[in-house]
Amino acid sequence: MASLSTLLTRNLADVFGENDPARRRAAIAEIFTEDCVFYDPSKVVYRGRDEIDRVAATIRATHPDFRYEPIAEPEELGNGGRVQWVSGRPGEAPAYAGTDFIIARDGQISALYLFFDKLP
Repeated sequence: MASLSTLLTRNLADVFGENDPARRRAAIAEIFTEDCVFYDPSKVVYRGRDEIDRVAATIRATHPDFRYEPIAEPEELGNGGRVQWVSGRPGEAPAYAGTDFIIARDGQISALYLFFDKLP
């Protein structure tokens, strides 16, 4: 069973940071529950693995060369965890920053909440 910290870092790198559709889809199947929910800052709610795959693919298509980099160690509390990160082109100043907060169930992400932050 994956730790909350592992789920948080894999979500950044293997889901929202992955350009290869097959690898991204495999990671989603591994780390998200079937009935998962993703809440994004625009108040849109994505339900299920297919919708998470679709929104991650859309984001990657918009910024295929951006990397997500944690700026602090993931934090865990009960069945929840969070990680703060920045994103942008490698070698350049970050374009944006955020915090992912997750709720886990049985070693998988059941809910993901994305908050955009001010750049550090």
